[in-house]
Amino acid sequence: MAVATLASRVAGFVRVLVLTAALGLGTRLLDAYNVANTLPNAVYELLIGGAMASVVVPLLARAALTDPDHGVLYTQRLLSLMVYALSAVTLLALAVAPWLVDLYAPGFSPAQRDLAVAFSRYFLPQILFYGVSATAGAVLNIRGSFAAPAWAPLANSLVVIAVGLLYVLNPSFPLLAAGTSAGVLAQTALVVWALARSGFPIRLRLDPRGIAIRRIGGLAGWVLLSVLGAQALLAAATRVASMSGAGGVTAYQNALAVFQVPFAVIALSVMTTMLPRLSRSAARRDHDRIVRDLSLAVRVAVAVMAPIAVALVLFGRPVATLLFDHGNSAPATVRLLGTVLAVFGPALVPFSAYAILQRGFYALQDTRTPALITAGVTGIGIAGCAVSGSVLPAGSIVVGVPVSYTIAYTCGLAATVVLLRRRFGWIDGRRLLRTHLRVLAAAAAGGGGAAAVLALSGTPAATVAAAAAGAFGYLAVARLLHVGELRLVVTTTLAGLRPL
Repeated sequence: MAVATLASRVAGFVRVLVLTAALGLGTRLLDAYNVANTLPNAVYELLIGGAMASVVVPLLARAALTDPDHGVLYTQRLLSLMVYALSAVTLLALAVAPWLVDLYAPGFSPAQRDLAVAFSRYFLPQILFYGVSATAGAVLNIRGSFAAPAWAPLANSLVVIAVGLLYVLNPSFPLLAAGTSAGVLAQTALVVWALARSGFPIRLRLDPRGIAIRRIGGLAGWVLLSVLGAQALLAAATRVASMSGAGGVTAYQNALAVFQVPFAVIALSVMTTMLPRLSRSAARRDHDRIVRDLSLAVRVAVAVMAPIAVALVLFGRPVATLLFDHGNSAPATVRLLGTVLAVFGPALVPFSAYAILQRGFYALQDTRTPALITAGVTGIGIAGCAVSGSVLPAGSIVVGVPVSYTIAYTCGLAATVVLLRRRFGWIDGRRLLRTHLRVLAAAAAGGGGAAAVLALSGTPAATVAAAAAGAFGYLAVARLLHVGELRLVVTTTLAGLRPL
């Protein structure tokens, strides 16, 4: 699954590069496009996305274990409810599109605002596509099939890449706008097709009752607070970025996209495959198994994330130049993006560990505790963004966003660890601490070697040599310190490369 996620993320990067070159990094056109394309994701995550992992997947897993038909009827009704509800939400979002744009980008000029609103008319139907794709993917995961949901985003990226290349040859607003949504539609179609081929009888039920809607609503109420907090932080960060002038929003969003690649390839893959197992363990009240699985997931993620975090700090600017300094991109915006990316580095480990450990609460169908923790994280993050907007110079306001992320998610991680330990009685603290200390020592050694090489020269060749020295130093010291989680990563990756 990690291989599929990596392929999808690589294609996603190519998509970002093509669009950046075609529309121009630092242009108001690309900023308007990015804000409008954020809206369907934000609305979907606010209403359904968070509930998918924390509420829907555990309920599907429980129905598959306890219902006489292994949860088929329950799943059909749930899928029907998603289609009906998200169709209504999509129509409502289209009606309030100008207000949504104003919420996320108060720094836009009137002309840029009108352009973002025009884009959003094409993009907001993606809310329904994302909902159907995610629900069908969750059903596949419960049935033990992870390939199609992991590979489906690749189809999305390939369609948008083709649209971007065609736009270079023929700049057409309808082509760019409709083509972007066509990519999400292709992703959805692939997942639904895979679900049909798995033998699941896809059927919309006119009456979706019988799925304990009140129970879902009760559980999802706290999830809504949690997701609302996450989206509030995203909105605050985007608003602050829009005040950094032309290119500020794109610098923030592209840096965040790079930052999220290792998280998606490692942490998100771990969480997706782990959640059904955690839910089954919770149904059997095997809390020791939950703790051991959470501990292993965090240790594996940290062993991979720590050196990547150091690399982001050291190579943020060279990576930004390599990826985005092409076509119509503005050099000043490329440099700003590199700085933002480097400052995002320290947030990677706490952000990943926080996201993984939250699944421990969700497996127990406890949505209240993570919601309250997320509210605290949101408050700290928004406060940090507000301070950045009032203290930093206009052109550098966006640099304060990743600092806010680091502080907020570090505090959230600490609170999550304390509350999980209180809930389960233990959290495998000795092994977690031992692994973290060993990984920290190895990452420091690798980072020190890379920094020493960079200090000698700043040429591209020296940058490549520094990256190689850093990787070698980390792996060598990790081996000496017996960081066994790295061996598990290699074994799992090789297993994913084997033919199915």
